[in-house]
Amino acid sequence: MPRETVIHNARIVLADEIVSGSVLIREGKIADIATGAVHTGEDWEGDYLIPGLVELHTDHLEGHYSPRPGVRWDKLAAIQAHDAQVASAGITTVFDCLRLGSDEKKGFNVGEMREMADALEQAAEEGRLRAEHLLHLRCEVSAPDVLDHFEPFREDPNVGLVSLMDHAPGQRQFQTLEQYTIYYKGKTGMSDEEFREFVRRRQENSREFAAPHRRVLADHCRARGVTIASHDDATLDHVAESIDHGVALAEFPTSLEAARASHAAGLSVLMGAPNIVRGKSHSGNIAARDLAAAGVLDVLSSDYVPISLIHAPFVLADQEEAISLPAAIALVTATPARTVGLDDRGEIAVGKRADLVRIRRIHGVPIVRSVWREGMRVA
Repeated sequence: MPRETVIHNARIVLADEIVSGSVLIREGKIADIATGAVHTGEDWEGDYLIPGLVELHTDHLEGHYSPRPGVRWDKLAAIQAHDAQVASAGITTVFDCLRLGSDEKKGFNVGEMREMADALEQAAEEGRLRAEHLLHLRCEVSAPDVLDHFEPFREDPNVGLVSLMDHAPGQRQFQTLEQYTIYYKGKTGMSDEEFREFVRRRQENSREFAAPHRRVLADHCRARGVTIASHDDATLDHVAESIDHGVALAEFPTSLEAARASHAAGLSVLMGAPNIVRGKSHSGNIAARDLAAAGVLDVLSSDYVPISLIHAPFVLADQEEAISLPAAIALVTATPARTVGLDDRGEIAVGKRADLVRIRRIHGVPIVRSVWREGMRVA
């Protein structure tokens, strides 16, 4: 007998509408969607039924692995803690960011992120994980050692996304030295003299390495069919460069001009869900709600707060008249899935994977009541 489950009495968030009804799950996929009353199966008591969230950019695993400067946690334990947190936030597919190339002191050593990727694969094989984990390589193109860090990942089939980043002062996210000083000097605790030398070295590295490293990485990813992301594009020249490199995802553009140009060129524009929830950027750049209001926001990521990925769509639907709840949910489900070529998920539709989340909303903040991945409850 095929494995079947019926969910009924749910508010089902489809691609363009919300209907009351039931969903039949068979062998891990959505087999049928029916509107109206069905009195068998699991009663969801009128709660929302949405697709499992697809997370493209989260630094959260790094925080579990290195919870304090210089501290390294057991990799499997860190992975399990991270996985439990993202799954309980409704995330069923997560691209874990692994940082390659160091832009600051005491970064990760060559090979350290390869060991983390191997631990992720081991955790999946041993049945430790609730969500499906894929790899997002955050490549600091201005770092002299980024290609050395990248080398062990060249043939890894779990690499689904590669970001080309340059966090040097005067570049992208930090276009002014004042922004950079506020962010990094307080973060690192360097003296004035140490910080001046740090800035000089980072700017020199950017001039020497950023362009050639960006080209090598982009060429490799295009040849292997790996999705490429730009990062913190600020100008039309940045966007033109990204288009030339074959970028499909524009992460965190720092100006409305860059976001509009990226969106018009067919790139998916990604912003942080914490930015939506807070109403502003933590680094002082453009607010994600401004991009939403302009119609150029395509994808949200939880970035550094996993629960924000389910919270932000409801905030948007409440506060932006032109954005319906189904459209807001698509920012964290269908569009990110499509951007990275995962066409088997991200939507409540017959034939799609039964990655599902049960949501109840009280006092404006959504509660994740249960999470299903391929028809099996995982949280």
